[in-house]
Amino acid sequence: GSGVVRPEGEVAHRCPNLACPAQVKERLRHFASRGALDVEGLGEKLVDQLVERGLVRRPPDLFRLDRATLGGLERMAEKSAQNLLDALERAKDVGAGRFLYALGIRHAGERVAELLAQAFPDLDELVKASTEELETVDEIGPTIARSVREYLDDPANRDELRELRGILRI
Repeated sequence: GSGVVRPEGEVAHRCPNLACPAQVKERLRHFASRGALDVEGLGEKLVDQLVERGLVRRPPDLFRLDRATLGGLERMAEKSAQNLLDALERAKDVGAGRFLYALGIRHAGERVAELLAQAFPDLDELVKASTEELETVDEIGPTIARSVREYLDDPANRDELRELRGILRI
């Protein structure tokens, strides 16, 4: 129901509503993707079901799923449910670069996420870093630095980041 926006200098139009089901689904797919947390078994159809049934809205919600909840989903037998829970448990052991990539920060692909993780091994330092400090990282220019800073300045993102850091072993 939100209007789309077209950022200045870009061709694509974007939906700014992060609560939009399509946005939620894509964000969760990215979070669980191979280059990010690599959660085996959390495919497109399962993400769709989880979001459409209101079981998952944000990445931390994935780690609250249990066998009984998963067992109530289509094509999710007990063994499949357990396999997904095991995959989610394995995904908790994640390197800082993969974690940063999983967050889906605009303009921060796998390479940028790794560079940030190397430059700021303590994630608290990254959270506090100014745009200027981010720009001192090799290969990070003003657009990426601004995007990272905007992501980290958003209170909802900071809350989610704090929550994920309490769940994951980074």
